[in-house]
Amino acid sequence: MTTINRTANKLVVALLAIVLSACGGKNAEHEHVEHAEEASATAAPAASAPQYTADEEFKKQLTAVFESYTLLKDAFVSSDAAKVMGGATATLGALDKVDMKLVDGAAHHDWMTYLESMKKSLQEIGAAGDIEGQRAAFSNLSNDLYKTIKAYGLSGETAYYEYCPMAFDNKGAYWLAKEEKIRNPYFGDKMLTCGSVQETLR
Repeated sequence: MTTINRTANKLVVALLAIVLSACGGKNAEHEHVEHAEEASATAAPAASAPQYTADEEFKKQLTAVFESYTLLKDAFVSSDAAKVMGGATATLGALDKVDMKLVDGAAHHDWMTYLESMKKSLQEIGAAGDIEGQRAAFSNLSNDLYKTIKAYGLSGETAYYEYCPMAFDNKGAYWLAKEEKIRNPYFGDKMLTCGSVQETLR
């Protein structure tokens, strides 16, 4: 076999590996399911300690926000715009119930920053005219909620930080879930299992 042929064969193998590792459409769904579920079962590292030692009541209130968020995420999974609107309203309500006086100093400052950004994203979800616009705002919300949970932790709950590399024209996007099993909020049933667990939060 010539050097050129060996090089060509290596390129073909490399391209096949890339194609098989990416999330495909419905035609590649079956092959991807096995890889996605296998990755989500093995890729999540142990949870690290939160940045701040937060009051337990504050953590319970933040956990209620996470619970509302997961219902919102499920509405995106089902591509139900009406449920998305209801979920955004409920999550805003949960945010309003978090007592900012339970944190002080740098923890208080960071909470106010995260709070403002999360409220803005939820309001954008409510104002968006279509499900794709809502999903863009949901991505921003997910990023901020991730930072918030990393900072303060949850009370008696585990959050899985998950990622889809194909969301938003292959720019990629993250979300949070209560389970390791992938249920993609950016594609719904078009590519339900596209993604993998990146981190475990508690």
